[in-house]
Amino acid sequence: MIERTPQTPPVIKPVESVERPLWSVMIPSYNCLEFLRDAIESVLVQDLGPEKMQIEVIDDASTEGDVEALVKEVGKGRVSFFRQETNVGSLRNFETCLNRSRGYYIHLLHGDDMVKPGFYMEIGRLFAEFPTIGAAFCKNSFMNKYGNELTISGSVLEHPGIIPNWLEQISLINLCQPPAVVVKRSVYEHLGSFFAGHYGEDWEMWCRIAANYEVAYTPKCLAMYRSHPENITTRSHMSGQSIRDIETFINIIQGYLPAEKRRKIKHGAKRNFSNLFSIVASKNFYGDQKRYLNLAYKSFMLDQNKTTILFLTRIVLSYLTQPGESKTKQ
Repeated sequence: MIERTPQTPPVIKPVESVERPLWSVMIPSYNCLEFLRDAIESVLVQDLGPEKMQIEVIDDASTEGDVEALVKEVGKGRVSFFRQETNVGSLRNFETCLNRSRGYYIHLLHGDDMVKPGFYMEIGRLFAEFPTIGAAFCKNSFMNKYGNELTISGSVLEHPGIIPNWLEQISLINLCQPPAVVVKRSVYEHLGSFFAGHYGEDWEMWCRIAANYEVAYTPKCLAMYRSHPENITTRSHMSGQSIRDIETFINIIQGYLPAEKRRKIKHGAKRNFSNLFSIVASKNFYGDQKRYLNLAYKSFMLDQNKTTILFLTRIVLSYLTQPGESKTKQ
């Protein structure tokens, strides 16, 4: 039986066909039917045509709704569809996306995310202007379940260009989200696919790319990342998997860094992620008290600092002062 969580980067085979589009927009999906229409439509409004752009939904044997019917309705024959025979997990589904892609540039757009008009034109300009780069990305917004934009990511550069010292920056904390990133297919062929964990696997990939290639950025906000109770990120926080996976990836990323900088960056990454998880636990505590109390504790164990101590103390006090009945309703 195939491993759901590959322990080494899966191989991405070169494309054999002679005629290839410039773009492959690969849309992995699993039980995100209520958001998938938005994702597909956000691509179709800037469709470059079948000669220049492959668009395909790769479904990981969803158990909710008829995904193929939705793709046919929205795509009207323009969007291809592939369904896994059995549920293989997100990492293997991403691997399938990459191996089924035929374009020179791959945009892995998760089925619950979106892009804004102009995304492909702007990212295409970066690849044209900086032909040696391995990947390019833009600023992104964070939206809620209903598609309302809540916040926008910080700027990496003030103007479009290649990011200096990108490996050191990205190794400390994840500074880009999947819908904002496009990677050359040749880079995936060289480095392989996602592996080792289901939370932070994108962060590890961006670090792996940064260790081998230059990366370009535009400060235009042209991608939208959706947070909702059923996505992998939320489920990972609630189960505690996010902490375990991040520790795994921090150790893996050490191998991409110069030896003299590993210790400092490892400490900085632990501190940054522990603080992030502590804030997540505090914001969501009243949704599931025991699970987020556990997340706050594990954040503290990842790195003991003022932030993790503060949030753990607050959450413990809140938990202890809650009526017993409210604790048992989770």
